[in-house]
Amino acid sequence: METVTIDSLSEKLKNAPSSILEKIWVYADTLLENKELTFTLSEEQKAHLLKQNDVPLDQCIDAEEVYQQLKQKYEL
Repeated sequence: METVTIDSLSEKLKNAPSSILEKIWVYADTLLENKELTFTLSEEQKAHLLKQNDVPLDQCIDAEEVYQQLKQKYEL
């Protein structure tokens, strides 16, 4: 992997659409903040997650199966 410099980064991004540059800008801000993100769930979200604990295992889908279905559906 080549060394990343401001010049090489600028060269790589000089023809990028503004939508991509905006995403990179936000990502850079996030990396530079170096803060731990804290999320607060609403009571509705908490209740929804707790209800999932009551789902019988025979109604659950194996993670690998879901992954394979998504790969096939979206041609990943």
